[in-house]
Amino acid sequence: MPAAVRRARMLNALRDREFLRVHDLGEMFGVSEVTVRGDLDHLAAQGEVRRVHGGAMSVTRAPVERSFEDASAANVAEKQAIGAAAAALVSSGDLVALDVGTTAMAVAGALRRREELGSVMVLTNGLNIALELERAHPRVTVVVTGGTLRPLQHSLVQPLADRLLAELNPDLAIVGCNGIDAERGVTNINLPEAEVKRGMLNAARRRVIVADGSKLGAVAPAHLCDAAEVDLVLTGGSASSQSVSALRGLGVGVEVVNRSHHKEEL
Repeated sequence: MPAAVRRARMLNALRDREFLRVHDLGEMFGVSEVTVRGDLDHLAAQGEVRRVHGGAMSVTRAPVERSFEDASAANVAEKQAIGAAAAALVSSGDLVALDVGTTAMAVAGALRRREELGSVMVLTNGLNIALELERAHPRVTVVVTGGTLRPLQHSLVQPLADRLLAELNPDLAIVGCNGIDAERGVTNINLPEAEVKRGMLNAARRRVIVADGSKLGAVAPAHLCDAAEVDLVLTGGSASSQSVSALRGLGVGVEVVNRSHHKEEL
């Protein structure tokens, strides 16, 4: 596991539990205590944790939501592979609920490229998602939820979305998140968007979470659903084996996709 990924997951674990010992972190991530101390020193130098005798404590701070544009540069290959795998789940005639975010945009792009599909309807609260799928008309019909615009993610939030979701029965909900953890469930950083995501998951017959590896084991403020309520998690190769195993232990289907799922558009 790359040091940057390991440190990010250590930070998430510390924020979740507030204090962890060096020994516990070593066992959790399968590395030596010397490596753990180096990681904690690095996080402390960035002001993310406070070193105490025998371990470290998290530094409480409000989580920061990145804009769509800022998040677009992170884990690009993983998101494209996840998007292709999610799009492969869609069949002609399906009604699909697709929410917002950079991984959802990768799903939309992969759906647009599936020229063999027909009579697909996509319900979305993402304006950029709708514009991406407009290019697949008439194979794909786009229904936008309506609501109040959040420019940070180009998303529409309450009111109105819940009224539309109450009248539709999606075959499939493909939803992104900021964290999915076996104990704390599927979570999101933004409360207004969390309401719409939760509504999509509740309305659909099949629930699919799309999350690059950095989201596994992470916990954000807003709870969407318990992990055991998810039918399938599509993630990437950077996901920790411990987090994948923990989810599978709950009976959740987890597919770790690779770049071969994604074919670059010429």
